[in-house]
Amino acid sequence: MEIKVTRAAQTRTRPKDEDLGFGTIFTDHMFVMDYEQGKGWTNARIEPYADFSMSPAAMVLHYGQAIFEGLKAYKTPEGKKQLFRARDNFARMNRSARGLCIPEVDVEFVMGALKKLIKLEEDWIPETLGTALYIRPTIIATDPFLGVRASFTYKFYIILSPVGAYYAQGLNPVKIWVSQKHVRAVRGGVGEFKTAGNYAASLLAGEKAKKEGYVQVMWLDALEMKYIEEVGAMNIFFIINDELVTPNLSGSILPGITRYSVIALAEKWGMKVSERKISIDEIFKSHEDGSLTEVFGS
Repeated sequence: MEIKVTRAAQTRTRPKDEDLGFGTIFTDHMFVMDYEQGKGWTNARIEPYADFSMSPAAMVLHYGQAIFEGLKAYKTPEGKKQLFRARDNFARMNRSARGLCIPEVDVEFVMGALKKLIKLEEDWIPETLGTALYIRPTIIATDPFLGVRASFTYKFYIILSPVGAYYAQGLNPVKIWVSQKHVRAVRGGVGEFKTAGNYAASLLAGEKAKKEGYVQVMWLDALEMKYIEEVGAMNIFFIINDELVTPNLSGSILPGITRYSVIALAEKWGMKVSERKISIDEIFKSHEDGSLTEVFGS
């Protein structure tokens, strides 16, 4: 399938790196393709960034059949463009697609489309340490139908956004709130998929945490409400007695690309690594006795 390219009549200038926030500025172009049952993915194109026209009955608006990914492109001091494990993100997107009855995409094709889009928008890649070009691939159900079933039509698109730090605090420590009432996901559900509904379900607890002066929520398991799962938009790691510990993938935790990378690097460096159940009580105890020396997210 060829990718048709339509350039924007007018292009904009990227804001200064120090003025970048997160997710509010978008580049001049986006990649889009459409799916129809019986035809597959068609009409691949790069076109000017613009709003979509969509039926009020579009199934994504009613039943939440939507998945997405988040990854970044960087520019090295030598000016070379780099992507971080993009194939892994598209493979994870296909895993989410299978979980929500959404048609999969060809990983190599969308990789090529992404590279073509980034080449067109390379002037939008910021260069300051801590900045990046954020990449958001998304698939949404577009059938104008109010019955409950998997959609027969979908739209896949990639938009780009130059960003600074995700948190206003930058790389400084953040305060975490542990919820013993709210849960993010349950085993047997869609917690291990990157789907829009999981994030909607996290908002109430997140707002409560902010009112209490915290930045993110640490989620506990839905069954016993004592085992740590993840933190907001991150997987979480602990250093306990010089051992790197992270919750094992239980079916309700999103398998992070950076999580996998941290584990692989730690093992390569000779660190002891454990993927296991870890309770909030164990964390309090290890903090009290001094064996907990570090906590970080990925």
